[in-house]
Amino acid sequence: MKIEQIYTKCLSQGAYYIESKGEAAIIDPLREVQPYLDKATKDNAKIKYIFETHFHADFVSGHITLAEKTGAKIVYGPTAKTNFDAHIAKDNESFFVGDLEIVALHTPGHTMESTVYLLKDESGKDYAIFSGDTLFIGDVGRPDLAQKGSITMEDLAGYLFDSLRNKIMVLNDDVMVYPAHGAGSACGKQLSDETVSTIGNQKKTNYALRENMTREEFIKEVTDGLLPPPDYFPLNVKLNKEGYESIDTILEKGTKSLSVKQFIEKIEKYDALILDVRHQTDFIKGFIPNSMFIGLNGTFAPWVGALIKDINQPIVLVTPEGKEEETITRLARVGFDNVIGYLEGGFESWKNSNKSIDKITSISADVLEENIKHGATVFDVRKPGEYENEHIENVANTPLDYLEEHLNEFPKDTTFFIHCAGGYRSVIAASILKMNGFDNVIDVAGGFSAIRNTTIKTTTPTCSL
Repeated sequence: MKIEQIYTKCLSQGAYYIESKGEAAIIDPLREVQPYLDKATKDNAKIKYIFETHFHADFVSGHITLAEKTGAKIVYGPTAKTNFDAHIAKDNESFFVGDLEIVALHTPGHTMESTVYLLKDESGKDYAIFSGDTLFIGDVGRPDLAQKGSITMEDLAGYLFDSLRNKIMVLNDDVMVYPAHGAGSACGKQLSDETVSTIGNQKKTNYALRENMTREEFIKEVTDGLLPPPDYFPLNVKLNKEGYESIDTILEKGTKSLSVKQFIEKIEKYDALILDVRHQTDFIKGFIPNSMFIGLNGTFAPWVGALIKDINQPIVLVTPEGKEEETITRLARVGFDNVIGYLEGGFESWKNSNKSIDKITSISADVLEENIKHGATVFDVRKPGEYENEHIENVANTPLDYLEEHLNEFPKDTTFFIHCAGGYRSVIAASILKMNGFDNVIDVAGGFSAIRNTTIKTTTPTCSL
């Protein structure tokens, strides 16, 4: 028996490869399927099943492409409806992979079709669950994404309470837990950095599995403090239900090198967005005017999904040399398939063509400290939870996720400063502000991590803001 977690940090997502006696199963695959094909080839195994724990909202799954390439059967849980051929499992239905048995446990709550897959080893002993977004390490899936008709968030939370108590907590404490996501995912509130646990450990440490917790307490705690989901979530669900183009087709369309002249023509013809994915320290030194920065070195795909409002937006890329295909692949993971080319030679070719360039002023935390003494205006673009934990005294929180909804809060006629935790998100924010005519924005290098090393006064609120 082989179980391999294939964790993609950018998406905080775990896919799984299971193999026994020359047969394999994949659980919750990413859109680029070649790594799974390579693993099966290496093991001389045939991929028999592709198990989906639910219709994913935060990424486009590779189930359709993988099925086309392997002939494997796609499996969803009860109530799932798809526009492609799939086996809709019954509750407690068994599937066999080599000497292993995989049992579908219907666990509605995160979504109505959500299903946990219980793996029994060669001896028939319960060994592990692949819990999707039903159970995370330290948390459970948010119950607000599948509200439909008369089904409310509270209804879904109630279903989730029952699923956890009746299907998962009854399993032995030594059963392994392999979730679909870890810390950083927007599919839960307080996911752990750990990506593997046991049922017993989760009973001890996960607030949602607390002994003697009432249904009412569960519903209140699970629904409290949920931020609105990113706009791209329902669009990804639609793609996962209805189908999508092959990643091979997307790469073929997007990997078109463009001269500076062609690059400009594409922008003008298609009203294309210039997406610059270099490191933030390179971007601030010089970039094409009206570029949006989202660096590959951070949680790239989720920020793309949160900040580019139209999933069909035509995009032209400015990338580090050799990173064009990786960028297009990572965009496709969240359904942004309309890349129409990249600037050949990257930013250097633009600069060498004597076209106009823009820059972002960036200062150290020490310089910020001096400016604060003279009444500087500062904005904190971290998430509300980070802000509530600790922030600069008398500084407003304007989370990057919702920046464009609060543009009228930024001054046009006076210089202001922005910071995040480490310097990545503040440069994204600065690029968006620049695109919207705020040329008076100054970035704080090193973010709050650097600010902590100064004497700038910080505070921890006693209530939620």
